[in-house]
Amino acid sequence: MRATQLNVIHFTLQTNMNRAELVERIVLENDISKAVTGRVLDTLIGTIQSTVRRGNSVTLVGFGTFKPVKRAARVGKNPRTGVAVDIPAGVVPKFTPGAKFKAAVDPKAALRKTAGHESHRRRFA
Repeated sequence: MRATQLNVIHFTLQTNMNRAELVERIVLENDISKAVTGRVLDTLIGTIQSTVRRGNSVTLVGFGTFKPVKRAARVGKNPRTGVAVDIPAGVVPKFTPGAKFKAAVDPKAALRKTAGHESHRRRFA
């Protein structure tokens, strides 16, 4: 790897990653152009948004599920004045992480979950 490639990887592992850094990471890992990578990323995001907008979900096995969720109407407060405000019902996007993604972020949680299933089986066997 070139020195600039190492710096990009080192930088992205220590901070939040933005779109440009994600594109750069994909380029480095797959040896494709930034232009193609950007178009693919735009297509992926656009497809997820339009599918969820239509009321359907998108599941990427192991990564997670994007889906629309209905929110009931409720009463909120204006933080500046304290006056009650009616908030209408609506639909918001929701992401639910998959098991592999959860395990990648917190391996200890995956082990605890596995251990919990084992003890549950022993208790009720």
